[in-house]
Amino acid sequence: MSEPAKMANSEQMSFREASEELETIVRLLEGNQLELEESLQHYERGVKLLKTLQTRLGEAQQKVTVLLGEIEPESDDSIDTTLS
Repeated sequence: MSEPAKMANSEQMSFREASEELETIVRLLEGNQLELEESLQHYERGVKLLKTLQTRLGEAQQKVTVLLGEIEPESDDSIDTTLS
């Protein structure tokens, strides 16, 4: 993996790209093969990616909530018992 300064801005990456890079970072950190400095750089990058992914998920959830509100009929406490 390249130096963090050379990596793409996490906000410009697709969700999939950011997620895949985060998975790679997790595997690298779990492998215990990195020097301390490298581990810290990857950890910092992982935190940035995670924040970006969480923000995007929150935004997507808000959009879905709005869309569901648009398609679901407004609930009314009264029941229409008339037959047409």
